[in-house]
Amino acid sequence: MFEYGILGLLILIADIYAVIKILGSGASTGSKILWTLGVLVFPLIGLIVWFFAGPKGSRSL
Repeated sequence: MFEYGILGLLILIADIYAVIKILGSGASTGSKILWTLGVLVFPLIGLIVWFFAGPKGSRSL
């Protein structure tokens, strides 16, 4: 049981990282919303799909 708790915590941390990267990307607002919803609604699958196909690059300040 404890191992699943650690795995869940790691997925949560990775999802938070993904959402931060999505929001900081140069993608359109609509794309950011869709990617964020995908990662939050489907934590593991959304994270994997985002890693391979998500918005790339960061916004320059």
